[in-house]
Amino acid sequence: MQTISPRLAGRAAFLLFCRTPSRGPKGKKAKAAHAAGAARLAGAESFVLRLAGGAKAHAYRLNGGPIGQRKRYLITHGWGSSAVYMANLVSVLAATGAEVVALDFPGHGRAGGRFLHMGLAVQAIAAAGERFGAFDAAIGHSFGGAALMVSAAGLIPDAAPITGERLVLIGAPSEMAWLFSDFGGMIGLRPTAQAALENEVHSVTGRRLEDFDVSETAGMIGRPVLVIHAEDDKEVSPAHARRYDAAGETVRLLWANGLGHRRIVGAAPVLGAIVAFLEGDADEETGKSIKKDAEIIPFFELPARRAAL
Repeated sequence: MQTISPRLAGRAAFLLFCRTPSRGPKGKKAKAAHAAGAARLAGAESFVLRLAGGAKAHAYRLNGGPIGQRKRYLITHGWGSSAVYMANLVSVLAATGAEVVALDFPGHGRAGGRFLHMGLAVQAIAAAGERFGAFDAAIGHSFGGAALMVSAAGLIPDAAPITGERLVLIGAPSEMAWLFSDFGGMIGLRPTAQAALENEVHSVTGRRLEDFDVSETAGMIGRPVLVIHAEDDKEVSPAHARRYDAAGETVRLLWANGLGHRRIVGAAPVLGAIVAFLEGDADEETGKSIKKDAEIIPFFELPARRAAL
């Protein structure tokens, strides 16, 4: 196709790029984690969030309703994941008494569909704010963390930026150009078709690909940001964490080495550091490293282990 029309080839490549993985868990460990997470969220309220163009997001809510003054937190997941894989974090934050909203982006979890790009993710974040009200803080893993930064920077037209006094980014990329370069190389795009692929970003979001470099934004949004990353992360290079860390004094970096890209979201020390940061005890818990053998908390132990966190 790129021999005949690089522009059409770039457009087709963009559609492939935005196609989300099958929502079913693959492998024994993934199936067990999915089942445990789904069970943990079985009692949560469920909401459909309708986005522009007919896309839908899904939201779980714990501790909702008018029960006095309480914090409200938003949780966003990574590409190919869903809210059920964030259930450890959801449960720990709900145990503090906070209202917790966990999103399924379009093409993920219970949202349905097989299509997602950054613009839609930021629209879903804005829709959650409109539906549930202002958030006191937001926590995002991987793509979900990058989406929070794009939202906080106000990069997507007509999508209200995320509110909140604090942000937590777990294994999150700081820019997106490397993903497009890797994808173009994988499918064999020539330079003209690669340029057409990257131009599609502007067509659907109103922003150029280079605008999505949000590393400096972390130091400019006027709120504390906790960056948690593992130097052994094989999916998102630790160089992204270092770029965030260099953004300014409001950014604090916590290394969670040995936890890779996925185990990091359920490790007890990581959860404890997030709780402490959200409660304002940032200096105590950040600027340190988490041990390589960090424990993963089983779901059934979470209530009993709250005090230890």
